[in-house]
Amino acid sequence: STMKATSGHFMLDETVEYRDLAEVFPELLTTFLEETSQLPDDDDVLQMFIALNQKALEKNEKPEGYNRRGRMRLVFPIGSHQFYIKSVSASTEVGRLGEKLSKILDNAGVKHSLEWNALGAGAD
Repeated sequence: STMKATSGHFMLDETVEYRDLAEVFPELLTTFLEETSQLPDDDDVLQMFIALNQKALEKNEKPEGYNRRGRMRLVFPIGSHQFYIKSVSASTEVGRLGEKLSKILDNAGVKHSLEWNALGAGAD
C-alpha cells in the first residue's frame, strides 16, 4: 500500500554529485509536473525551467528545482545532500510520486535512498 506522506526525500549517496542528475533531470521534472498537474500550458516555459536547472546541475551546482506556490514543490535544500517533494498536506500522491521518481533515479543509476516526512529543523 502506498505511504501517506507530506514529503518524500531522495537522499543522495555520498558518491553522487549534482552533475550526475543533469541527464535525468528533464524526465524527473516533467514527470513531477505532469503527475501533480502543474505542467505549464506553454512548452517553452517547461523547456526554460529544465534548461535553468540543467545549467546549474552541469556546473555541479544546486539547482532551483520547482519551488513555486502550488500543490507540490520539488526542493533542493541548501547544505543537504538530497532533494525532496513536498505537499501542502499528507497524501498518498506524495508516496506514489516519490516511488515513481525513485524508479527514474534507479534507472539512471543515481544511487539514493527514499525517506518520508524527513523535514527536520531548517529543512524547509
